[in-house]
Amino acid sequence: MISLRAVKLHRTHLRLRMPFRYGIATLTELPHVILAFTFEIDGRVATGVAADHLPPKWFTKDPVRAPKDEIEDMLEVIRAAVDHAFGVKAATVFEFWRELYAAQAVWAAEEKIAPLLAQFGTSLVERGLIDAFGRMHGAGFAAGLRANIFGVDLGTLWPELVGSAPRDWLPAVPAEAITVRHTVGLGDPLVDGDIPPEERLNDRLPQALDACARVYGLRHFKLKINGEEPRDFERLARMAKIFAKECAGTDWRFSLDGNESFREVGAFADYARRLMAAPELKTLWPRLLFIEQPWHREVALSDAIGELARAWPDRPPIIIDESDAETGSLPAALALGYAGTSHKNCKGIFKGVANACRLAQRRAAGEPGMLSGEDLANVGPVAVLQDLAVQAALGVESVERNGHHYFAGLAAWPTAVQDHVLKHHGDVYCRAVVAPHWPRMDVRMGEVRIGSLTRTPGLGAVPPPLDGLAAEEL
Repeated sequence: MISLRAVKLHRTHLRLRMPFRYGIATLTELPHVILAFTFEIDGRVATGVAADHLPPKWFTKDPVRAPKDEIEDMLEVIRAAVDHAFGVKAATVFEFWRELYAAQAVWAAEEKIAPLLAQFGTSLVERGLIDAFGRMHGAGFAAGLRANIFGVDLGTLWPELVGSAPRDWLPAVPAEAITVRHTVGLGDPLVDGDIPPEERLNDRLPQALDACARVYGLRHFKLKINGEEPRDFERLARMAKIFAKECAGTDWRFSLDGNESFREVGAFADYARRLMAAPELKTLWPRLLFIEQPWHREVALSDAIGELARAWPDRPPIIIDESDAETGSLPAALALGYAGTSHKNCKGIFKGVANACRLAQRRAAGEPGMLSGEDLANVGPVAVLQDLAVQAALGVESVERNGHHYFAGLAAWPTAVQDHVLKHHGDVYCRAVVAPHWPRMDVRMGEVRIGSLTRTPGLGAVPPPLDGLAAEEL
């Protein structure tokens, strides 16, 4: 049997090296938490970790609520999930997650907390348990899925998958590298001349889009739009020229992120058709991977989407992201005509595993089945490593990564943590060649090597030393 014995929450505060504008928010600083878990598993003590940012204006996108209140909301759902987890006893990791998910859902409904936010708390406990169980058994996440040591029962989430297991649908061997899909935020400078003198960085890392493409060898991009058509058009036209120059001779690709900017279903279709008809943008569309969540969550899973899909048969692939809040979200989206969904660890790992398997099953049958890898500006020493390990296990090859762009690598962490990450994950991180020599993600030719993450027992990241970080017992 599996039971939770203790949890410690470590909290630190991180500042971005440059502002990140996404949707209705511009992020300049935020809290980051690392949770250390102690479980009892079949009479043995096992420990695991999980981590994430607490990003305002993503889980709820409430334009009125103060960021500090949203941060407290995130801490509340974490504490609630831990409290519920103390009451769970289960025979398998998957059963533990299912019971915790259900308890958190009942509590959230009573408290009128949105599922996407509520299950963020569940996901952190889930990550910690997967890490602890894998470490105890000496198995990395992908290997654990293939052997099904977690007891995943796909049929409980997708009737279409009854009788099958993750190994039937997921890669036999996880990738050793992933392609970085570089985020271009709504306020990001596109060329050096866009950077005001007072905002120019002196950390020797690229800042503008053209420099990032050149230095990192990027060939996949995620372009943020917000529905302000003249502004979106102007930025897309400029980016098309940058890609033509900096990515010449490569098979460069991009996705569009609508960040829930459209509340009227038909308005986005009209907007997209106008963009796609513009001569200045004609070089972009053959390279489009997909469009991510253009509609606000209030309408994104409405019947009007299905009506639009039937009236727009030549639409580009469109996936959900923020609307993938519950285990029933993707089935509803596929029925409406969406092409698939995204995976982020903050939305739940086992939900992501089941979704990946169902989408693979659809592809095998010749139906749309797209799974993307997206990001919450995640960073080390734990969160981004665990997310990459899961993406590799699910077979996602192009993953949005932007934590290395908006944050100064591991500069905010103690030297002991920096040295630890370089020692255990020297393929993912390298030390900056100029002072002060803090570790940064090692993006080369548009890729990050991740072999250490797929081989590490647990959920990818060797747990770092957390001494000296502010902590509280939960």
